[in-house]
Amino acid sequence: MELDFTKDDLPLMANTSHMLVRHYVLDLDVDFKSHIIGGTIVLFFETGRIYRKEGNEQVEGACHSQLDETCHNRVHQACCVPVPNASACSTKSGCNDFAVCGKGENDPSDKNGSHGNREQASGISSSKNCCDIEIHGSEDFLLVLDCCDLSVLKVEEVDVAVVPGIEKFISSAKLMDASEDSGDLRNQIVHELVTLPADLWREQFHYYKCCSQAPACGELLFVTGPWSLEIRKAGVQLPKDFPQAIRIWYKTKPEGRSFSWTTDQSDRPCVYTVGSPINNRALFPCQEPPVAMSTWQATVRADACFVVLMSGENAAEPTESKKGVFSWFYYVTMPMPASTFAIAIGCWAEVRREACGTDAQRNDDDFPLFSKADVRIFEQACGHLPYPCRFQDSVAAAQVVIPHRLFAPWHLKKSCEEVLLQLIPQCLSAAYSLLGTHPFSRLDILIVPPNFSSLGMASPHIIFLSQSTLTGGNHLCGTRLCHEIAHAWFGLAIGAYDWTEEWLSEGFATHLEDAIWSAAQQLPVDEAKEQRNLKALLRWQRLRDEIQNSEEDLQILRPNKENTGKVSESGASVIKHGLNAGKTFLQVHYLKGYFLLWYFAGKAGEATYFAFLRKFVWDFHGQLILSQVWPIG
Repeated sequence: MELDFTKDDLPLMANTSHMLVRHYVLDLDVDFKSHIIGGTIVLFFETGRIYRKEGNEQVEGACHSQLDETCHNRVHQACCVPVPNASACSTKSGCNDFAVCGKGENDPSDKNGSHGNREQASGISSSKNCCDIEIHGSEDFLLVLDCCDLSVLKVEEVDVAVVPGIEKFISSAKLMDASEDSGDLRNQIVHELVTLPADLWREQFHYYKCCSQAPACGELLFVTGPWSLEIRKAGVQLPKDFPQAIRIWYKTKPEGRSFSWTTDQSDRPCVYTVGSPINNRALFPCQEPPVAMSTWQATVRADACFVVLMSGENAAEPTESKKGVFSWFYYVTMPMPASTFAIAIGCWAEVRREACGTDAQRNDDDFPLFSKADVRIFEQACGHLPYPCRFQDSVAAAQVVIPHRLFAPWHLKKSCEEVLLQLIPQCLSAAYSLLGTHPFSRLDILIVPPNFSSLGMASPHIIFLSQSTLTGGNHLCGTRLCHEIAHAWFGLAIGAYDWTEEWLSEGFATHLEDAIWSAAQQLPVDEAKEQRNLKALLRWQRLRDEIQNSEEDLQILRPNKENTGKVSESGASVIKHGLNAGKTFLQVHYLKGYFLLWYFAGKAGEATYFAFLRKFVWDFHGQLILSQVWPIG
């Protein structure tokens, strides 16, 4: 794929048509003195079944993932793209269920920090003979990951075959047949692991954790570019033969554009992901295209004075990893694009109601520790591939207000108590009344530092809010909170297959914020209608001004037009105008999307419209959509 880096388009370089990340395991240390986050990330892949045939026949055909082809076909046939399977686990002896585990005896890291001397100015690994081989000129298969502003120190294949207890995956006949080839055996083990059924998600995550700590069985060759990390194994020409579990040693750069090192309103140091146009590729090497939906688990260590908040289903509690350093562990079982991962580390204060302790905010009952089965309580099955889905859980389906916590810099704790604290359950309850089951099991809300560039940002299990929402009283704070809560359904649980169609997220959230806020205030019908009409007028004036004073190309809801949703043969693509600095200040996609939905609601009537939305959420949660095949598009 040829890219013109002088344009304002954002390149998505990962070759997702060849290999897809199914799970990430991050193990990171945060250094506030150097403004660097460093450690390892282990990626577990799956290739398309086109590379595997019964009887161990090998297919030498074109490098297309059958999984990716299936996704593409379903976009045009069923208005959605199914996410990869997110399976999962019952606790086994040897490693506590999601306890924060220290590195094992086979930990390959150099305690003296010698890895810091391995980075070359060219970005090429110092592995033997690596500098003697030109990657781009070889016929070896290249794994391409999205990567920017990172120092990659080493890439290695993980020897998953030596993990204690992994022999249970070797007992199948096809793995016994593969045992003569150690590389094929390791790949078959990973395949068995990533395709475990959803009701075994705890066992699956246990082995992901254990495999991530396994020793290396050889370094891989790599080179970094402005937007990518390219990895290969000498002599491997097909994705099916490429290592399916790799470990990357890396560290971030202080100037990395995926996060902000700053101080909070109490003048204490903190860092958080900023949701920049380059997403998380400056935080960890990943596959950025939306179709690369994966699960993750992360261990993050920081000085004991810091609180680590992250996109995670569990309300993590710190454990002391060494004197003065706490370790935090989070995990996610619902497959999500890597771009949705969010983290915020600072000296945050938890804002609580006097009558409610921490125990009241736990969500342990939503997913029992020893889940025996994926409970199917509804006759209609979900449209996504299997994961422990709340829409099929009787307890979750009846949960009007999900467990939630509120964090803020100490300086703003009192303001949060007075303005925001009581609004959260009201807004969550109102959203439930309109849209049904909350897609996520818990929620953290954080008032972020003053350099935060927008009013809010929603990620799985965590919302960032600007401090300016607190000064606007209940109305500004409530409406913005409702907007971000709406993203749990539209933008996160249901995502856009093509990121240029941001109206599918922002248009819906803008339209829904009015309805949710009206319900939260329990306004009479006439008063709620009057309030919404006034907002529509103000939004129309803002839209008219933006159309008159912005570039015409930035005003199009589908800038890729007939090419929306299309990618190159490898799966790489570009996000049109993704790097255009002026675009971040426009609300055209928010407002045009809002008025399109406002028109539909007016034509159909409020009751019919929201009944349709609830049906739409049920049919397409956990999936990706395109507007050209959206039922009312």
